[in-house]
Amino acid sequence: MPADMQLDTGTAGAAEAVRALAARYAADADSSRKLSREVADAVRDAGFARHFVGREHGGAEGTFAELTRAVVDVARGCASTAWYASLAAYSGRIASHLPREGRESVWSDGPDTVIATALMPAGRAVKADGGWRISGRWNYVSGIDFAGWALVCAVVPGAEGPPAIRFFALPWGTWTVENTWDSVGMRATGSHTVTVEDVLVAEHLSFDRQELLTGRNSSSDRPVHNVPLQAVAGLPFVAPVVGAALGALDAAAATVTGRRRTPANEVKLVRAAGRIDAARLLVEQNADAADSQRLDRGLLARAERNATTAAEILRDSAGLLVALAGTGGLGETHALQRHWRDITSATSHVALQYETSAARSHANALLGPAEE
Repeated sequence: MPADMQLDTGTAGAAEAVRALAARYAADADSSRKLSREVADAVRDAGFARHFVGREHGGAEGTFAELTRAVVDVARGCASTAWYASLAAYSGRIASHLPREGRESVWSDGPDTVIATALMPAGRAVKADGGWRISGRWNYVSGIDFAGWALVCAVVPGAEGPPAIRFFALPWGTWTVENTWDSVGMRATGSHTVTVEDVLVAEHLSFDRQELLTGRNSSSDRPVHNVPLQAVAGLPFVAPVVGAALGALDAAAATVTGRRRTPANEVKLVRAAGRIDAARLLVEQNADAADSQRLDRGLLARAERNATTAAEILRDSAGLLVALAGTGGLGETHALQRHWRDITSATSHVALQYETSAARSHANALLGPAEE
């Protein structure tokens, strides 16, 4: 669907109010390492959790481009809030792969149910009467403090050949949380460790991970639910970084006053602003490509490259802004140092590394497969 014909679900419009509220609470969230209930509720009420949920369940079935704009806007005020909003939205898209009965269970209380997802297969599941028995321990499950459901990924050992990997949806009360998230940045994302001990999960609350990877959804024919993971893998994580960098730019610009407004400092500020805009364009290109549904191997590889390149540019830009602001920008009460820490922490994510994401796929797109 062309960008000018895409429906506005309201998420982008509501983001400005969320940004203002999140900015007001940002310092407290950073020091307490937890979003306030008021901010979490504002994210829910703005429609982030329902953004990708199908209309048959009351969802918005929104676009990647609109969500990206909304997440960037919120992150300008608080990157942790935007990270939570982003992953709540993308978790709804992942849950769309559940069989219809499973989707009806997850969204039985409405499409604003918050889901937290553990993408890595850290658990183990075995077939049992009525479904699967699952146990495991998953690190870095962002937003788990406010989640009504968790989607966890587990290995299913087979008698022959490689094991299968499946996702399992578990309702609140079937897992425990260890408060293990102690990163220097993105402190309030609630990216803690989830533990599940021998829980029975019904068959309709599970699906094969291969569906998510390939973008072939056997449970939903909606275009937004049939996009390969490679096309969007970096978007949930890099969009908050774009907004944090814009927030850092605002904070650094506020220091360039009086005697500090020199030609040299103006050049530094403009250089950082240009780089941030360049990174933002790469991220928006990914969102537009995902919405277009025209994704070949080259575009999929480009999506990974764009995300990792944007992350690198944004991290470097944050360093330029800290150097520009000087000692004053590193004060504990200054927003710049918080944005800087958030950017540093967020860009360490595995999905935003050349070595583990873009290097192989884009090299193959440029050079062809490596000779054995």
